[in-house]
Amino acid sequence: MTARGIIAALALLPALALGCRSAAAETAVERGAYLVRAGGCIACHTEKGGDPLAGGRPLETPFGTFYSPNITADPATGIGTWSDDDFARALHEGVRPDGARYFPVFPYTSYTLITRDDALAIKAYLFSLPPVVKARRDHDVPFPFSWRLTQRGWRMLFFSPETFTHDPAKSAEWNRGAYLVRGLAHCGECHTPRNIFGAVDEDMFLGGTADGPEGELAPNITPHATGIGDWSDEELLELLATGTKPDFDNVQGTMGEAVADGLSHLTDADRRAIVTYIRSVPPVDNVAKRAD
Repeated sequence: MTARGIIAALALLPALALGCRSAAAETAVERGAYLVRAGGCIACHTEKGGDPLAGGRPLETPFGTFYSPNITADPATGIGTWSDDDFARALHEGVRPDGARYFPVFPYTSYTLITRDDALAIKAYLFSLPPVVKARRDHDVPFPFSWRLTQRGWRMLFFSPETFTHDPAKSAEWNRGAYLVRGLAHCGECHTPRNIFGAVDEDMFLGGTADGPEGELAPNITPHATGIGDWSDEELLELLATGTKPDFDNVQGTMGEAVADGLSHLTDADRRAIVTYIRSVPPVDNVAKRAD
């Protein structure tokens, strides 16, 4: 190659590098959009009739009503000033950039399993969207549950940050399903009974509860006769894709939103992985019934 050719090639390197970075950023944004769907972020962080992901959605619990925050990239009312470490710490440790601890109504106890790469892909997608100015609404939670300092003791008893560990004895499909169910899609947060302190009862994992999100009944989804033991794989896949149950009724409420805003957008492979994992969890004998 001539000297002129070498100089020309060197001149192209910055443009090529910029192109590679742009392609990588685009890939992260696209992957993040998918992960936001899988993580159920849209339903929880969007008020009825409000701007997507701008927060304000009320979530009624036995401890009071919590309101989801704005997770758009607005620097004043959203997360626009957050660093990558800030975002990863919120998901993995349940800690805000100012050091305050989140209430476990934010499912960091499940999100702790998400990989850092997935967490940052979610952030890349959120930061690619138009920022929305919407101030956080104060929680309507009585003392002492409203006191964030109490979270120190709660976390000592019920939370330990961890990362998802691949089980080499299981198939890749099973591991993907475990990652989704236990981590990103956090199914156990809604479908598992909680103790008097609001912590998930792992002995009843996915066993259903009458005190689900917003006071709704969350059914038993373990492979027991009182759960989904008599459902076929295809019936489970159909519910995840369309919300249609074997009796041709449709799921409603928060589960309807979970399907419409999240699960229906997953790949067939991911929905099948979810079914594979759920089939493997210990069956729980429990018929969740509402008090009324």
